[in-house]
This record gives sequence, structure tokens and C-alpha cells, in this order.
Amino acid sequence: MDSRQDELRRDLEAALQTRKELGKEYESEIVDSFLARLDSRLDARLDARVERRVAERLDGYGPAEHLRRRPFGRSGSKLPLVSLVMGIPLTAIATNSGTSGFSGFMSLVVVWAGIAGVNFAAVLGDRRDERRSKPPRGEWD
Repeated sequence: MDSRQDELRRDLEAALQTRKELGKEYESEIVDSFLARLDSRLDARLDARVERRVAERLDGYGPAEHLRRRPFGRSGSKLPLVSLVMGIPLTAIATNSGTSGFSGFMSLVVVWAGIAGVNFAAVLGDRRDERRSKPPRGEWD
């Protein structure tokens, strides 16, 4: 704290000495320059104080775990990868099962809609589980 006051005192003495050397013609510029330096120091101190208080308030909440993404759904589940691997033979079965034309295309759409539905349901289940496991942040949560 003393070093800041000493530095401020030196700046003020330098401004006063400059005013003595240059005279009254430059007084307003000297005062403006000193006040600008003082203002920037106050801003820096205020920013540090606000940052410290915000950190103190957020300290009880812990890290932002809800922002981290888990790989492949539930705790590292390989469901998307497995569903894509299984989709290849299911596609072959659906298109080569003796049906042709529109019915073969419809069976292909049904297979891939089922795969997409299973993956979508898994993602929704993960999000629901995350919301339930997240501790409340305050009295209004």
C-alpha cells in the first residue's frame, strides 16, 4: 500500500515541479495529465477489487462442471459408434430383403429413423441426468 502512495506522491510532486517550470499557461494540461494517470490507477484498483469479490462469491459454486461435455453420451458410452456400425448391416438387410423400389426405400428410412431415435433418446436422458445431479446454485434455484 505504501508503494502505491509513494508512487502517487512522486507523480504529484513531478506534476507540481513541471507546473513551476512551465508556468500557469500549461497548468490545465498538467492537471489533466495527472488526473488521467490517477483515474487509470483507480480503475485498475477497482477492477482488481471487483474481480476479487466475484471470485469470492463464485468460490462456493465450484468449477463449471455443467459446461463440460462428456464424450459419447452417458459416462463415455459408445452408443453412437455402435449404432453406426450396426447401421451398415441393417441397411444391407433392409435394402436386399427381396423388396425393391419404394418398399426397400421405406425399410431403409425405418432402420435409420430407429437408429436416430435411439441416439436422440440417449442424449435427452443424459441431459436430464445432468440437470438432476447439478447442485442448486442459490436459494432461488
